[in-house]
Amino acid sequence: MPDGTDSDRSLEERYDAWREDSYDAAAERGFLRKEEFLTSDGEPTKPLYMPADAGVEAESYMEDQGFPGEFPFTRGVQATMFRGRPWTMRQYAGFGTAAESNERYKMLLKAGQTGLSVAFDLPTQMGLDSDAGLAAGEVGKVGVAIDSIEDMSTLFDGIPLDQVSTSMTINATAPILLALYQVVAEEQGVSLDQLRGTIQNDVLKEYIARGTYIYPADASLRLITDVFAYCKDHLPRWNTISISGYHIREAGSDAVQEVAFTLANGLAYIDAAVNAGLEINAFAGRLAFFFNVQNGFLEEVAKFRAARRLWARMVRERYPECEDRNLRLRFHSQTAGCSLTAQQPDNNVARVTIQALAAVLGGTQSLHTNSLDEALGLPTERAARIALRTQQVINSESGVSDFIDPLAGSYVVESLTDSIEEKARALIEKIDDLGGVVRAIEAGWIQRQIMDTSYRFQQGVDSADIEVVGVNVHVAESEPKTEIQKIDPAGERDQAARTKALRAARDGQAAQARLDELTKAAGGTDNLMPYIVRCVRARCTLGEISGAMKAVFGAYRETIVV
Repeated sequence: MPDGTDSDRSLEERYDAWREDSYDAAAERGFLRKEEFLTSDGEPTKPLYMPADAGVEAESYMEDQGFPGEFPFTRGVQATMFRGRPWTMRQYAGFGTAAESNERYKMLLKAGQTGLSVAFDLPTQMGLDSDAGLAAGEVGKVGVAIDSIEDMSTLFDGIPLDQVSTSMTINATAPILLALYQVVAEEQGVSLDQLRGTIQNDVLKEYIARGTYIYPADASLRLITDVFAYCKDHLPRWNTISISGYHIREAGSDAVQEVAFTLANGLAYIDAAVNAGLEINAFAGRLAFFFNVQNGFLEEVAKFRAARRLWARMVRERYPECEDRNLRLRFHSQTAGCSLTAQQPDNNVARVTIQALAAVLGGTQSLHTNSLDEALGLPTERAARIALRTQQVINSESGVSDFIDPLAGSYVVESLTDSIEEKARALIEKIDDLGGVVRAIEAGWIQRQIMDTSYRFQQGVDSADIEVVGVNVHVAESEPKTEIQKIDPAGERDQAARTKALRAARDGQAAQARLDELTKAAGGTDNLMPYIVRCVRARCTLGEISGAMKAVFGAYRETIVV
């Protein structure tokens, strides 16, 4: 690949080299969706537009931009972007039992979804089986209940895991869910080097913004780096972490804070892995990110461009040996749940469309579009299909996929990109001064920044200085009823009964032996993933496996921030 910062060649020469090495090479390999992209009057579009196409002399402009697919990746992580292939349309779904969620996945795949994204219920996220006392009333409510390998097998029944990419939004119990997924694949006869997907596995943001943590930070970082090392050797195509700014933004941060705190977490994970003995190029290429998409259309586009550039620059500064291909910030995005309103919920379709378009123009690698009814409850099948169709209309009908980084050169977008990068870097440096992310979390500093920003935003909504259609402006006197998805409470009883039956039917001595081995290993330095996999094969439950480690690691207690 040509060096995007090589000042010894003219811009024209660099463009020709980029096209020959990247774009034309991709076309020859059949990686473009069609041979020619046309405007509505039949005019061919160029692969990449440059300052000269707008009559601008801008040799120096390229020093900050580079070419798509080249450092610092401002213009995208792939040379062809969506001219090569569309982003992955990955609708987040899961509710009730594994069988119910399996039906929803098959519906979405039949409707054209190109990747699965699994939502787990709170007990699963917190390391509790469905028959645990603390799980009462929460089983299957905000996601699917998964207690065992039997549940995981049912969840993916009839879905060939060598042909679909699966994202699992799971954090504290991520190693366990990954082990469950691996064993299901093995029982399907799928080779592990064929498995593609992502586990979120980002516990730092749980301490910051969300709260589904189990173990103290040091133990959580050990489990995360164990996953990095394990996947390097056993699941080479798996994305080992999805470093999440989504929940940071949902908690009330602004765009700058979302970028800063997310990238600071990412740098902490790199440091932890390197300190654990991993070579950076052995794992950095499998790091992925997850961002929120809010209503501020141009700011959101700039946010994604700034995040890519800042990540590439900061990792290179701290780890010069990191290869360029491993400096790419690849990200999944989701439209903003916190922007959805229960009032006039049909308006949410417009909000989601604006946000989805910002994600696409910002260069997302995969996208979930929220359903219009999510401020009221879990999405109905009709609402979920509309959300998916929103992505499909953008891809097939808007024409934006025909252009690579089409908003580059916009005075507004470029100014916002520079500003977000500069301010986010300053926040990351402040975190460094505080001793790093873990120390900043323990001191409550990051949480306070988010709380202050969230409070100011809510004041603006309450005073109507920030307008929200249907809430404080254009309010309707009455609204039609919206169908709400309801979870049958009988599902919780049935799920608990299945889990108890599994324990009764398995080889109890073998299961306990595997759990004892895991507890002993947790007290040492071995990679814990092989022990967790053996527990899964022995039909140990998620709650038992989590408890075996908790017996050694203990539980995290949150710092109260006032």
